[in-house]
Amino acid sequence: MNPRSLLRVVVLLSAVLSLPALLPRMQAERPGPVVLIMDGEEVADQARFTGQTFLQVMQTYRALGVQGVALYEQSVRNWANRGLLTSHSANTLQLVYPNAQIKPGWFYLTGPASLLDAMVARWNIPTERVLIGTQTWLATPVNVDFFPAGFDLALARELKAQGFYLVARPFDHPYRKYDVELVPPETDAVVFAGLDVLGYKDHLEAVAAGLQGKPIAWIEGTPQRGFAQLSRTLPVKRLFSIRPEWQDKLTPAETADKFVLAARERGHQLLYLRPYKQPGDTEAFLTILRRDLERSRISIGQPTARDFSPSPLRFVALVGILAGLALLALGLPQPWGIPVAVLLTLFALGVARADAGPLLAAMVFPALGFLERHRPGLRLWLAAVLYSLAGVVFLAALGSTPQSVLGLEPFRGVSLTLVVPPLLVALSFLPAAYKPALNALYNHPLKLGEVGVALLGLAVVGLAVLRRGNDAAPSIVPEWELQLRAFLQDVMVRPRFKEIFAHALAPVALLLPWPTWLKNVLLVLVAVGMGSILNTFSHYHTPLSISFFRVLNGLLIGLLVGLVGVWVIRRLREWWLR
Repeated sequence: MNPRSLLRVVVLLSAVLSLPALLPRMQAERPGPVVLIMDGEEVADQARFTGQTFLQVMQTYRALGVQGVALYEQSVRNWANRGLLTSHSANTLQLVYPNAQIKPGWFYLTGPASLLDAMVARWNIPTERVLIGTQTWLATPVNVDFFPAGFDLALARELKAQGFYLVARPFDHPYRKYDVELVPPETDAVVFAGLDVLGYKDHLEAVAAGLQGKPIAWIEGTPQRGFAQLSRTLPVKRLFSIRPEWQDKLTPAETADKFVLAARERGHQLLYLRPYKQPGDTEAFLTILRRDLERSRISIGQPTARDFSPSPLRFVALVGILAGLALLALGLPQPWGIPVAVLLTLFALGVARADAGPLLAAMVFPALGFLERHRPGLRLWLAAVLYSLAGVVFLAALGSTPQSVLGLEPFRGVSLTLVVPPLLVALSFLPAAYKPALNALYNHPLKLGEVGVALLGLAVVGLAVLRRGNDAAPSIVPEWELQLRAFLQDVMVRPRFKEIFAHALAPVALLLPWPTWLKNVLLVLVAVGMGSILNTFSHYHTPLSISFFRVLNGLLIGLLVGLVGVWVIRRLREWWLR
């Protein structure tokens, strides 16, 4: 058995032995159950507007499937606006009590003694109790209007007694203490308000202890400083929400579709909702959301933190990755093979460090099938697909950890998975005698058609890189494609368009009699699709089953489109030659 055949066997065995390492992740990432959570401030506003109580509004939402509510930590100003506190500056209070001993520049509060005591216990600033008139006032040297002043504990107890899932939203402040009760005891999950978690700078250990094992929510699209540190000691649940200004631009059906997609394809368990301005739109939105969740077989209930222990078999993938790297070194034109393999390894270590293995698999395996030159026709494409799927097993086995599946440790080097494989395939087309080939290329007379094809290929690769991930700029994605995406999303697990395009080019490149240079250009573009397969699975927060069907649909649709394209091109050639 020659060295390349032996390495192929090692890759195959490593992939088979690494497959069981995916089972713990697959068991933990099953969609659902989810809980629908209504924003508490929106509920309070609606209650005031309609003349109802907070609990009456929540009972209305409960009938529409909402089982949770988010209560915000109140500030001093919030309590004052609700009439529970009276707040005055020194100048204002002096006008009311001209003979009182009032400190210039200080601020004064009065209200129930229990509320004042609870607030003072949360602050690390000097305070004084003074008798002015017939009331006891709390004096502070700084304006405390926006200081944390605790939760509405009576409301929290009542909501919990009625069976609601309770989410607490505390906010950080430089003058707060952390050795007090941070959230109500009835809290089921904690969603930090603002851009920082509690105690971000110096008190994370105290916060972790104070939350007493309560789950914390990871808000997609809103990274909060200090969250990664807290997530090492507290359970984490993924939360999806839509900003109010964005939701106002969407129809109820469009908004519901985004929440269902988040629950089904991105592992979100806490669906954080806000009502529309029109009650009818809110009712339609919640009705559609419940219906579509049911259609997707996602139950509404008590979500559990998704945790699992990675299997030790995952390290077998390292053997397969090294074997693939050796195959690349032997398959590339010499003397480029070994230097390129060493350079890729160093590059992966520099970019991903401890996660260099998954990145190396994503760069190397999409290109390996194109080195199998002896395979005629679509067998070359099939070899590329199989090598890419082997790379998927290695990438997922090594990269799947609780932190990465939650989205806390994303895959590093996403762009490289789309750029490096086509570059390696292009390098593989260089002949062994590269100096004469480069001279011939330098002296080659340019033709307008060749320049056009080359520019088109570069544009396709550039567009694939720009459109990577889920957050490509809207200006890059035309409106008709957004509508097509939405339609495909409703009827199947939507494949990535770059994969459909690349797989469609495979039959066109391999089954038609093109000049060698043009065939090679087309195969380089096909390699973009192979890199996209690994790129799809590098989104660790997406369940493996969803990524698998996304890739499978892309393969099948792309191949079908490509075969139709071959038939059309052959008919056109016959017509033109006639």
